[in-house]
Amino acid sequence: MKVLYFDCPAGASGDMILGALVDAGLSVDALRAELASLPLGGWRLESRPVMRGAFRATKVDVHVDEHRHAHPHHRGLADVLAILRAGTLAPAALADAERVFTRLADAEARAHGSTREAVHFHDVGAVDAIVDVAGACVGLALLGIERVHASALPVGGGFVDGPHGRIPVPAPGTAELLRGWPVVDTGVRAELVTPTGAAIVTTLATPGPMPAMTIGTLGYGAGTRDPAETANVLRCLVGDAAGEADDLETIVQAETTIDDMSPQLYEPLMERLLAAGALDVFLTPVIMKRSRPAVVVTVLCAPAAIDVMADALFQETSTIGVRWSEWRRKRLPREMVTLTTTYGPVPFKVSRLDGRVVTVTPEFADVVRIAREKGRPVRDVLDQVRAEGLSLL
Repeated sequence: MKVLYFDCPAGASGDMILGALVDAGLSVDALRAELASLPLGGWRLESRPVMRGAFRATKVDVHVDEHRHAHPHHRGLADVLAILRAGTLAPAALADAERVFTRLADAEARAHGSTREAVHFHDVGAVDAIVDVAGACVGLALLGIERVHASALPVGGGFVDGPHGRIPVPAPGTAELLRGWPVVDTGVRAELVTPTGAAIVTTLATPGPMPAMTIGTLGYGAGTRDPAETANVLRCLVGDAAGEADDLETIVQAETTIDDMSPQLYEPLMERLLAAGALDVFLTPVIMKRSRPAVVVTVLCAPAAIDVMADALFQETSTIGVRWSEWRRKRLPREMVTLTTTYGPVPFKVSRLDGRVVTVTPEFADVVRIAREKGRPVRDVLDQVRAEGLSLL
């Protein structure tokens, strides 16, 4: 299993993450080609070597055409998701980018007493932020990363000027994103973690020490500032997970039992939980005291995400209590591969046991699309595509 560890001694931002991925071997040309499908225009991606303290690093900048974007758009979540979905990003990269921006919207909504639909992004809705988020998700997919881990984040301190005036560091939206994530104070009075950086790391990674791994490549991504007291770099280590123990991970199972809510509200609840990073959500019918029919809502998530999941359950349901417990689980190594079938290229999720392929599952949304285009039953297309996938691996 290919894993990546973000080491963030000086903080995290979108450009630092992109720089580290490029420095670790991500092709800038491949990244540009993927991002060019987004209906944005008026921007270009530049990568260059720089020095930060005693470290050589890669600085990635998104240069925006000031004439085309003279008046920055204060986009809402729906606007950003529409831009992402209008491109041709790989399904895994698109899903990750949608999760990142949805968490951003929820964090901003909590910080400002609003809703995710009403929130209008300022800096994070700009072209460069969309490119940073989508680029990070595309980069992880192009590098074949199956699991991401990250260190504690130094939050910095002091004040910065933003769209809402002078605000403390970390900014309110950033602080919301960091709930449940380990943070440290290194004494630096500056913004070390941007909203974009916080959203990418806390959405896509698992917090903790570097996992047991055989390191293959290293990458150093440079921030814009070059302070004298510390090297302003984010480091990523890419390699193969070492041994069976790394296949084990800790997850949280959160539950609540509800007997007084309209069934119509469960679908938007599940959508919100999954968009916020839930690993799975399911409903179980039960009989409560006095023979009352009820529903148990079960959410599986990373330990760092429990506060976000509990908030969603309190806000979207009639419950007044949420319980949770930690579980250990073992997952088969899996990867997303695109195979050429009778119907053209189709993405498959491939799982392996001891290096041997045990499951080959085509992306169901693509199967449905093909069936509709060809006028064939979905079941028939699914069976044929799965059989072809097995024969190709």
